[in-house]
Amino acid sequence: MQPGKNKQGTSLAEPPKSNWSVMLGAVFLMATSAIGPGFLTQTTVFTQQLAASFGFVILISIILDIGAQMNIWRIIAVSGKRGQDIANMVLPGLSYGLAFLIVFGGIAFNIGNIAGAGLGLNVLFGTSAEVGAICSAVIAIAVFLIRDAGKAMDRFTQIAGAAMILLTLYVVITSAPPVGEAVVKTFAPDRIDMLAIVTLVGGTVGGYITFAGGHRLLDAGIKGRAVLPQVTKTSVYGILVTSVMRVLLFLAALGSSPRDWPSIREIRRLRYSGLRRAMSDISCSGS
Repeated sequence: MQPGKNKQGTSLAEPPKSNWSVMLGAVFLMATSAIGPGFLTQTTVFTQQLAASFGFVILISIILDIGAQMNIWRIIAVSGKRGQDIANMVLPGLSYGLAFLIVFGGIAFNIGNIAGAGLGLNVLFGTSAEVGAICSAVIAIAVFLIRDAGKAMDRFTQIAGAAMILLTLYVVITSAPPVGEAVVKTFAPDRIDMLAIVTLVGGTVGGYITFAGGHRLLDAGIKGRAVLPQVTKTSVYGILVTSVMRVLLFLAALGSSPRDWPSIREIRRLRYSGLRRAMSDISCSGS
């Protein structure tokens, strides 16, 4: 028997060493892709609607997210192909539809991400939202213009992800949420909202989000059966990082929102009634 071969003659490649920098980059790339304006809006709105019982929704969505992402990343790693190529193997021509949906979703959501970054810089530094959005877009383009863009993106996403978690943790500490009640309602909720669960799962592992981390591993040459344990761990870590941010944001919203907040329907009713009253005042003053 030849060295490096088994009895069937297939290669026995040594498992590659763990590249934690690349894997952390994939983790935070996936996590920061998931954590955008939609992520923030979903969490705050559902917290306002379900209060502490939203913890149960987060728990169930985490379990579903881990299963979905682990399955997708393992398939990508074993096949050594990107998501659209795998889809084409399942059904010829399907890759074009999948690629279109991923690109279209990426454009749509990244418009929101750039706008959200512009609003964030407006709050922090007082710049206009337009200037903040342009600065954010320039930084993103600059990262990809660097010769070794992969390593630069890994480092940038790690720093951005860590800063995001620390800032949200500060908000949680200052808002002093009812942690005990949140823990109890996570396992014994007053209300179960299936729509909220589906929305959270789609917002975490839907569209291009879960492919972002899996494709980053492929770009770094991490593929094949030998790396499955590493890929499995990395996929779970990506969901856990996203979930930490989700839980912190949930607690921050729970601690800062008074219980007597009006419902979404009441807010709309008050807004429309205020608009009608303002229009009536204008018409009366004109006459």
